[in-house]
Amino acid sequence: MENNAPSEGKDPSAFLGEIIGAPVTVKLNSGVVYRGELQSVDGYMNIALEKSQEYVGGQLTRSYGDAFVRGNNGMRLSP
Repeated sequence: MENNAPSEGKDPSAFLGEIIGAPVTVKLNSGVVYRGELQSVDGYMNIALEKSQEYVGGQLTRSYGDAFVRGNNGMRLSP
């Protein structure tokens, strides 16, 4: 991390708690990307999104009201 980065020194659970309700991007191991509002994350990194959209190859393929991503499928979560 760069010096003076906002999340430096915080544990991951504190950071995740701060971004609940914020728009996030979740990239899966398969390369599929989901964008939506983060509703919850548990200890297994299972992720619940609202107002979610699915992108394959950079193209919007589906829109969902709610989506649930199992933690073992996720590769990256970014606000």
